Amino acid sequence: MTSVSNRWARLIAVLVVTSILAACSLPRVGPNKREIFAGSVQQEGDAFVVTVNDRVTRATAVVPALGFSNTFKNAGQLTSDIIRPGDTLGLTIWENVDDGLLAGAAQNSTILEEVQVDSAGFIFVPYAGRVRASGSTPNQLRETITTKLEDQTPDPQVEVRRLAGDGSTVSLVGAVGLQGVYPIERPTRTLSNMLAQAGGVTIQGENALVTVIRGRSKGTIWFKDLFDNPQLDIALRGGDRILVEEDRRAFTALGSTSQQARVPFQTPNMSALEAIAQVGGLISSASDPTGVFVFRNEPAEIAGQVLGRDDLQGAQRMIYVLNLTEPNGLFVARDFVIRDNDTLYVTESPYAQWTKTISLISGGLTPIANLSTIGG
Repeated sequence: MTSVSNRWARLIAVLVVTSILAACSLPRVGPNKREIFAGSVQQEGDAFVVTVNDRVTRATAVVPALGFSNTFKNAGQLTSDIIRPGDTLGLTIWENVDDGLLAGAAQNSTILEEVQVDSAGFIFVPYAGRVRASGSTPNQLRETITTKLEDQTPDPQVEVRRLAGDGSTVSLVGAVGLQGVYPIERPTRTLSNMLAQAGGVTIQGENALVTVIRGRSKGTIWFKDLFDNPQLDIALRGGDRILVEEDRRAFTALGSTSQQARVPFQTPNMSALEAIAQVGGLISSASDPTGVFVFRNEPAEIAGQVLGRDDLQGAQRMIYVLNLTEPNGLFVARDFVIRDNDTLYVTESPYAQWTKTISLISGGLTPIANLSTIGG
C-alpha cells in the first residue's frame, strides 16, 4: 500500500512540475535558437538571419583600412643641411686681429650659441645685421656671414652649426617609453627610428596602432606593419605629432560560453573561431555548436551583397548563424571576420535544457520550496 502511495505521489509531483514548467520558462542565459529565427524578417521580425557560408564570409570580410597616403609616403627625408624657420644655430667667428669686433682682449674667436631662426627665416649676427638663414645650407650661410663681416674685420672665419630647434622637432605621446618632444636629427629622420629614440612602444606590438598627424592630414598603421612594409617607414617633418595607442576595438560575448564579457581584440584581424577561443571556447555540457550567432549592424552596401538586394537603405540588423558541426563549419568560422562592436552569442544545447528539467523534477519531489521558487 505504501509503495502504491509513493508511486502516486511521484506521479503527482511530476505532473505539478511539468505544469509549472509549461507555465514559465526554465532559467537560461538568453533566447534559444528557435526564438532567434522567429525574430527574422522572414517571420515579420526586424533582423535578417543569414546562414554563414563561403560567399557570406567574402562579402563581410571588411577590415579597417589603415595606412599612409602618398603625401606621407612620397615625402623625402630631411637633410641636416637645410636650415628652416624655428631651427637653432651655433656660430663661431674667428677674427685675424688681437682686438676684434666681437672677440674680447686676448681672444680671437667669439661663440654665439643658440641663435634662433625666426618665423621669417632670418637670424641676427652682430655687425652683419639681419641675415637670411632659411633655405640655406650651413656652408652657404657661412659664406653669407663672412662676406658681410669682411668689410669690418680682416679675413674673418665663420663656422655654422645646425642644432636642434623648434622647426625640426616632433612630439611623441601615448604608449612609448618616454613621451616628449624630439629633434629630427640624422639618426631619427624616419618614423621607426624616432620611435626607437623614444624607447619604443610599451604595449604588445601586435595590438599597437601608430598615428602620425601632419597639419590637417593623418595616417594610422599597425606597429607591426611598420617593419613588414618598408614603405610605411615614412620620413618625418617638423611639427609632426605621433600617437601610439592600443587597439580600442572589442566584441561582446554572451550566452553559453566560458566567459561573458566585452572582449578587446588581440589581433588586427579576428575570426569568429578566434573570438570563441579567446573567451574560453564552448562549454561541452551546455553550448549548442549549431547555434553560434553574430549580431551586427551592417552597412547597407554590405548587407545588400549578402542578401542579393539593392533596395536597402541605412544600416541593417543582421544575425549571422554559424554551425560548427557541419563538415565545412570550422573553416567557415575561421574565415568569418569579427568586427568592432559585434555581439557573439552562443545558445544552450537541448541537452542542457533537458538536464535542467530533470534536475527541477527530481529536486521537486522532496523539497516543496523548490516548486514555490520555480513558480515565483
